[in-house]
Amino acid sequence: MENKNQSVGIVRTEFYTIDEKIQFECGVNFGPITVAYETYGQLNETKDNAILIVHALTGDAHAAGYHSESDKKPGWWDTMIGPDKAFDTNKYYVICSNILGGCSGTTGPSSINPETNEPYGTSFPVFTIEDTVKVQKKLIDFLGVKGIYTVAGGSMGGMQAMQFVISFPSMVKSAVLIATTSRLSPQAIAFNAVGRNSIISDPNWNNGNYYNKENKPDRGLSNARMIGHITYLCEEAMYNKFGRRLQNKNHYDFNFDIDFQVESYLQHQGQIFVDRFDANSYLYITKAVDYFDLEEKYGSLQNAFKNSNAKYLIISFDSDWLFPSSQSKEIVNTLMQLGKDVSYCEIKSPCGHDAFLLEYDVQSKIIKSFLNEHIEGNYYE
Repeated sequence: MENKNQSVGIVRTEFYTIDEKIQFECGVNFGPITVAYETYGQLNETKDNAILIVHALTGDAHAAGYHSESDKKPGWWDTMIGPDKAFDTNKYYVICSNILGGCSGTTGPSSINPETNEPYGTSFPVFTIEDTVKVQKKLIDFLGVKGIYTVAGGSMGGMQAMQFVISFPSMVKSAVLIATTSRLSPQAIAFNAVGRNSIISDPNWNNGNYYNKENKPDRGLSNARMIGHITYLCEEAMYNKFGRRLQNKNHYDFNFDIDFQVESYLQHQGQIFVDRFDANSYLYITKAVDYFDLEEKYGSLQNAFKNSNAKYLIISFDSDWLFPSSQSKEIVNTLMQLGKDVSYCEIKSPCGHDAFLLEYDVQSKIIKSFLNEHIEGNYYE
């Protein structure tokens, strides 16, 4: 465990239930919704030093710290959240919640429908990124937050951050958008489609009604994760990590068992994923990502951001081929055309899309500079 002075320490996941129904973009009024969340640091007297952290596709509310003294693995962005870190809990009140439709405490397909006392399964309504932001806003209001100093996230988290700024422009002072896009490319949609098809084609999926069954669609979910994981890396990362090295052998077996280290790695990633994630949640969340398209939704990117008063920091990575730098630059150019305050940095990294989780040293310096100098210096003007 890291030095306790560098960590937020032992944390606890909390739960808040939204009793009223929320109208989803699909037209369904849905509720109640329970939201799993964690907070780090203290809310100030004016209740406007909050930082909202929004997670990527398969993340959860546990962004920093440890759940127990024996917990060996900290939150997924622990390198970025804590005392004197990029998101400094000595200064800010940091909030992270599990996404709507998730399977780590927030209401989703695996949750019990109070009207039937059975899991929702595929009767859960299809939702969008905007719907997830509506839920996050309800949580923010419950916590008493009056102003959000910044909303920050990578990948799908960046999508949520953009939508939050657009939906609630008067509440957000700044946004940190990392390795993200204003809309998925056809190629990215295609990878999600193959992953979903892998789950739906699993004979144990049973039209989403597998929760009370002995066998679940683990093979399909594992394969979906393997497919997704390929997109998180890049060719350089794969060569550096695996090359064409064989797995525990010196020659080919001339059968269809695992020969290469990269095969073994992907199989391992798939196997551990099924222990912590729900197949239906994967279907719903990837569909929400596919539907995210600010240009289509608002007529143009200019229309999407025109009412925003936030300052922006946008970070991309040169080896990210899932959400390449060109997509970040499109957002940057739009904000510049609108006369918005935007800073942009492309980081050189061999880590591919996963760089937003791995390249914490350089990201921390950039983000701390943005928050402390670019934003805080004008905070009380």
